[in-house]
Amino acid sequence: MGKVYLSYNNIISPLGSDSVSVVDAVQQGRSGLKRINDPRLSPNPFYGSRISSEELKDHKSIPSPSKSYTRLETLMIAAIDSVLKASNLELTDRVGLFIATTKGNIDVLDKAHPFSEDRAYLNTLGKVIQHHFKFTNEALLVSNACVSGLLAVVMAKRYIDLGVYDHVIVTGGDVLSKFVLSGFSAFQAMSHEQCKPYDLNRSGINIGEAIASLLVTKDTQLLSDDAVQILGGSSCNDANHISGPSRTGEGLYRSVQSAMKEAKIHTEAIDYIAAHGTATLFNDEMESVAFDRLGMNLIPLNSLKGYFGHTMGASGLVETIVGMHSLHRNTLFASLGFEAIGVSKPIHVIPETKQVPLTTFLKTSSGFGGCNTAAIFQKIKEN
Repeated sequence: MGKVYLSYNNIISPLGSDSVSVVDAVQQGRSGLKRINDPRLSPNPFYGSRISSEELKDHKSIPSPSKSYTRLETLMIAAIDSVLKASNLELTDRVGLFIATTKGNIDVLDKAHPFSEDRAYLNTLGKVIQHHFKFTNEALLVSNACVSGLLAVVMAKRYIDLGVYDHVIVTGGDVLSKFVLSGFSAFQAMSHEQCKPYDLNRSGINIGEAIASLLVTKDTQLLSDDAVQILGGSSCNDANHISGPSRTGEGLYRSVQSAMKEAKIHTEAIDYIAAHGTATLFNDEMESVAFDRLGMNLIPLNSLKGYFGHTMGASGLVETIVGMHSLHRNTLFASLGFEAIGVSKPIHVIPETKQVPLTTFLKTSSGFGGCNTAAIFQKIKEN
């Protein structure tokens, strides 16, 4: 198998409408989370992040969501458009399209929504995006709870390794909706303040919006300055509970082990971990147990949920792209909101942003139903 790379990328979030602006905000310690009071989404005010219409101001060619596209479709089109223009990729039959989302156009099920309920089907979302750009191949929809974004990247590598495609455009996204917010509220998992992953005083999750896209390719002529090689990836379901994570971290433990085996590297080669870190009691504790079992207690670790909130199906993709820029800038980004360790195992949470030489990072994601995904990325050149 040849080498596979992650290259041109774009993030649209409350922190900016391109990856560089978003990562600049992260490096400066700015958060996109705020108190949102919108009765159309929730009867009670909540902390979260929401993309404003201003974030699309640089994407003049994208039609208004009120005409042909839903809000999610509009944002995905904008994110993909940036990657295609930057890479100048020709959409032949050797190019795949993978779309990662947890709930897709779930908001169209609201009776007040202008689009028909048929738009909520994931295959319809795939057809809309495919036809807009005229992709030759049908879109592959990846919807596996909150590991969807990272899993789509790992799957893209597999498809390229197998010779099905030479390049894959991966996009991921979810938008705030009454359905999702009411679900997390029913779990009593929503925090009344900005989330604090792994912190002793954390009180729960914030839900956020972000859309991300990137190019996965085997072509060394299509590498951006921040490109990385994906060394290995794996996904494992521990089938522990419909929503609760395994208390032993079994699925995450096995996912990381398998990813490292494929990457042919040892723990000492990992410079930092871009963890899931939702700021819920059970998730953060599960991760600390898994990383302890893996002997990764001393490896610097962060969660980006304090900047974006939990962006569901997009989270693994957004956080992978920020990790690419972290390697490019040789900068460890602080786990925003963290002050004192609040899990049972002594993991090394990054308290403040600092510059250090970086080469390799591990990205992990976990989600409902016991799903877990891990992938390892490495800098391919000194930038």
